[in-house]
Amino acid sequence: MSGDQSAFVRTRAGLLRRAMQLASGFLALALATTLWLGGAVQAQETRIIHPGSMAVTGFSGTVIPNFEQDPNFEEGLPPGVDPVDEIFIDTMRATLRVFDVSRLGGPASGQLVFTPPPFEVTAGQIGQVFAITYDDGVRDGAPSGNPNLYAGATSLHGIRIVTSDEDADGRPERQRRGAAGATFMDGQFGTENGGGPGTIWKIDGITGQVSKFADIDTNSGPGIGDVTFDNIHRQFFTSDLDTGLIHRIDANGTLVDTFDHGVAGRPAHGLAPLADDGSAMDIEGAAFDSEDPDSWGYTQDERRVWSVAYHGARLYYSVGEKAEIWSVGIARDGSFAGDPRWELTVKADKDHVVTDIAFDISGLMYLAKRGPVENRYDYRRFADSGEGEVIRYWRENPDDPATESIWVKIPQDYAVGFPKDNQQSAGGLDLQYGYDADGNLDTSVCTEILVKTGDKLRDNPALAEQLAGGGPLAVHGVQITPTALVRPANVPPFGSWFVDFDGYFEDPEVEAHVGDVEVWHPCEGRAGYYERIPGGGYLSPFYPPDFPPPGGVPPCLDVEDVRYFCTPSGLEAELHLRDPAGFGGDSIKALSRTSHVGVISPQSHAPGTPYTIGITGHYPGDTVDVGLCFYRQSDRDKGGYFPCCKMTVPLRTPAVSCER
Repeated sequence: MSGDQSAFVRTRAGLLRRAMQLASGFLALALATTLWLGGAVQAQETRIIHPGSMAVTGFSGTVIPNFEQDPNFEEGLPPGVDPVDEIFIDTMRATLRVFDVSRLGGPASGQLVFTPPPFEVTAGQIGQVFAITYDDGVRDGAPSGNPNLYAGATSLHGIRIVTSDEDADGRPERQRRGAAGATFMDGQFGTENGGGPGTIWKIDGITGQVSKFADIDTNSGPGIGDVTFDNIHRQFFTSDLDTGLIHRIDANGTLVDTFDHGVAGRPAHGLAPLADDGSAMDIEGAAFDSEDPDSWGYTQDERRVWSVAYHGARLYYSVGEKAEIWSVGIARDGSFAGDPRWELTVKADKDHVVTDIAFDISGLMYLAKRGPVENRYDYRRFADSGEGEVIRYWRENPDDPATESIWVKIPQDYAVGFPKDNQQSAGGLDLQYGYDADGNLDTSVCTEILVKTGDKLRDNPALAEQLAGGGPLAVHGVQITPTALVRPANVPPFGSWFVDFDGYFEDPEVEAHVGDVEVWHPCEGRAGYYERIPGGGYLSPFYPPDFPPPGGVPPCLDVEDVRYFCTPSGLEAELHLRDPAGFGGDSIKALSRTSHVGVISPQSHAPGTPYTIGITGHYPGDTVDVGLCFYRQSDRDKGGYFPCCKMTVPLRTPAVSCER
């Protein structure tokens, strides 16, 4: 056995002793809140999920079954037995926790926050999971304010297999490579409760009851990449790492249809179609190697969809190690619109997959990257977390026709963790409400905080003295940071709070043991599908400095009224225009004059009807300056220069978000 393994096993022994010592304390309290699958629903004094609740996934930890009574287990094993061979997934510990982060105890100073005991779901119930999402809390057809939580089975926390107990020690035999009769280790996929690598689990937000929501039964072992909820059509989308397909699932868990990026998406960007190669995980075959993810049956990298996120009537998704971001429209009936679009390819020194995508209410896109999949036999590392980035993009405004993408070329990025280079992302992120100066949750603001998962978040020997007062250094969990603190701000990240996933601080060297994070943050008053929303308006129109009206000539354009609507594509403004000077215009071209805000011009206009423009990337309640060119279509059709009445209309947008 290598020295590294020996050191790690001793560390695990310490954890085992500590777990037994705490059995009547915190751990027991946390486990007591967990409701077992199939058991009676226990009464809850409070609901499990509140606005601002933060769900986090991660590896559940390890144990030596039937051997806890001897803390010096290395000396107790027969000669020639590698202690690592006797370490198994701990099915009694949690792989999903829901944290109350409503009170962080004070302003951010890089400190660890100790939260109330979280609600937990164990590996024995659902196995190892990564991707999570909430629904909208609609129960029996009516909003309840109590959403449910969903979690997808994963291989991102390793694949472990066993065969039957040949040495009669009460434990099955661990196998590094495929072997006849091999099965997945208990706690891998929740097989005890009917789960498998393609299972999406449902956790009831009121009772905590766990049930199997949906199952992609053709998934052989790679698992679910991500899952997202479409609140407009009340459906889910999930990515299948085995086939590369994106599955559409209705609110009852029924698989409806699929979208194949490799075949239908790639040609939209001039790439050759690429069908799934049919590879599958065969844990009984000689080719399977638990430490070699290339033998696990993932679909080809070029068609492998990782993250999915519904936003503005489109489903955004990430593809492969090149970190390509694509989108496909979602039609009014909820089906795939068949209009795939390449959005951008992340520019980076090293290729790492994007495992999570989120959008704020201004339309900015946030991406979390995770290192290449690994699976150390000693459970130490599941990915290299020292190169994981968290970045954000926004749309070009105006769109630069010389660039291929509609998004800016160079994104902003965030410092994640205190170690050198501050790139400790474990691949999960989401947006949160804001916090006041005392660290208390402020639900009056919608997406002011970014939460992101990471490993070794407070571990930096050079800063150990400064960090010591803020708690333990070996923190594997979540960093909570205001979205405004992009680099070079917050380097090192003393402007952040930190939350540990499992409450153990004895494993400073483990990597990628944390997974995804998702926050329940409904924004009060948000409007729905093609719904008129109150508020907003406009200020008196004015001409821009470069187009003053000639002296004594009345304005050639006036605004009588502005009405706002929420649509699947976001906010739309219906402009009721008047032509007081008899200019005779019948068409408009609109352009944003406000940084980071996009304005979409109408493609056509019916005589006598208002003009409708789309507004994206704004903050609700902000004033957006829209430049209008009012012209006659017949003049434009002649080609060359044509008369155009130009003016700027300051639109006051409603203080309501149309985005999810």
